[in-house]
Amino acid sequence: MKGSSIKKILILVTILALPGFLYNILKEEGKNRYKPLAIFGPKKVASTVHSVRGEQIPDTIYHKPDNFKLVNQKGDTVSLESYTGKIQVINLFYTKGNTEAVQIANKAMKDLENHYKKNNVVNFIGLTIDPENDNPEVLKTYADNIGAKAGKWDLLTGDSTTIYNLVNKGLRIDAHKEKAGTEQKFVYSNMFVLLDYQHRIRGYYEATSNEDLSKLDDEIKVLIIEELRNNNDGR
Repeated sequence: MKGSSIKKILILVTILALPGFLYNILKEEGKNRYKPLAIFGPKKVASTVHSVRGEQIPDTIYHKPDNFKLVNQKGDTVSLESYTGKIQVINLFYTKGNTEAVQIANKAMKDLENHYKKNNVVNFIGLTIDPENDNPEVLKTYADNIGAKAGKWDLLTGDSTTIYNLVNKGLRIDAHKEKAGTEQKFVYSNMFVLLDYQHRIRGYYEATSNEDLSKLDDEIKVLIIEELRNNNDGR
C-alpha cells in the first residue's frame, strides 16, 4: 500500500513538472531554429548606434543593390524603392531561353508565389538578361504563359546597363554574353536571391535544387520572424 502511494506521488510530480520542462526545451529549440540569417556582401561599421533592450549597439552599413528604374510586364515603372518594406525573391531569365532549367525555375517561382500569394510582404522578381528582345509586350505574353501576375511577381526589363549592373554588382551573381561559334549566347547564374525588408542580400539558392528551394521557403519565414523580433526590440 505504501509503495503504491509513493508511485502515485511520483506520477503526479512528473505530470506537474512536464509542462515546464517541455516549455524550456521548446523555448531553446525555437531560439536555435530561428537564428538570424547571414548578410552577404561587403559591410562596414557606421558612426551611428541603435538601442536593443537598453544596450547601445553600433550600426553596420551592409551592401545593397543601387536603386533602379525598370518596367514590368504591364508597362509600369518599377524601382527598388517599390519593394521597400518587402521581402524580395529574385531570379534571372530570358524568354528565348526555354530550357529545362528555366522551366524548373519558373515552376519553383510559381509554387512560391502561390504559397505566399496572400502574404503582402513577400514579392517575386524576374530580371530579363535579354532586354533588347524582352520588351514589355513580349514579357506580357511570357508572364501569361507562366502565371506571373504583375505586382506580386514582376518580370522586369529596361536599359541593359542598368540590368547588368543590378545583376553583377547589386545582386553579386553572374550574367554575361559570350560567343558560341558565330552566335551569341547568354551565360548566367540560375539562382534565386533573397533580399530582406532593407534590400540586403540574405541568401542564394540553386533554382534546380529541391534542397535549396526548401531552404529558401524556410528562410523566407525566418526573415518574417526576424523582422517581428527587430520590431519588438525597438529597432
